[in-house]
Amino acid sequence: MRCVVFDLDGTLADTSADLLAAANAALPRSVLGPEDALTAFHGGRAMLRLGFQRLGMTWSEADVDAGYPIVLEAYRSGIATHTRLYPGAMEAVEALKSAGFAVSICTNKPEGLAEQLLVALGVRGAFGALVGADTFPVRKPDPTPYRAAVERAGGLVSRSMLVGDTETDAKTGVAAGVPVALVAFGPEGAGVSRFQPAALLERFEDLPGLAGRLIG
Repeated sequence: MRCVVFDLDGTLADTSADLLAAANAALPRSVLGPEDALTAFHGGRAMLRLGFQRLGMTWSEADVDAGYPIVLEAYRSGIATHTRLYPGAMEAVEALKSAGFAVSICTNKPEGLAEQLLVALGVRGAFGALVGADTFPVRKPDPTPYRAAVERAGGLVSRSMLVGDTETDAKTGVAAGVPVALVAFGPEGAGVSRFQPAALLERFEDLPGLAGRLIG
């Protein structure tokens, strides 16, 4: 079966506001805002480093390590407060399924948090599999999680593609030997073209046709 694998943060859903709020909860005061959306998609530790720098604090990686569990707990408590699926995302997923594609998720968000978010958004049942950052000892761009996301959904890696939003997703595609479409509606916009994906996805309405062209 053909399979389309989706990244989660910055691809299916804009999670930046809730991620930034969680990081602010671990800082002495709130210094991260909407302009830091790109950093939010790079994870809790990246947000803490930026926050410490912005506060002008003397800090070390030990401070980042100490703050990270606070970020996770704050995020867990408010995981879907502001998060929204991108327009057309689930319509595209359903169109793919109707056309005979398997669909799954491969994210570098911890699996438990990804499950919690998808359930909160009411869309977990739409996906045949979910593989997170801690499902395996390795994460994207290692191809192992991607391959598992395809196979657990009933697909063939040789007839699959990845939809993502970052250089990590582009590198995952290279490592797995599959085409990658990067979304052009995330924080970087069309700037993701520098990662040389097989295609740029301007809107989710175009995905079913694009998948048909890229993986037959």
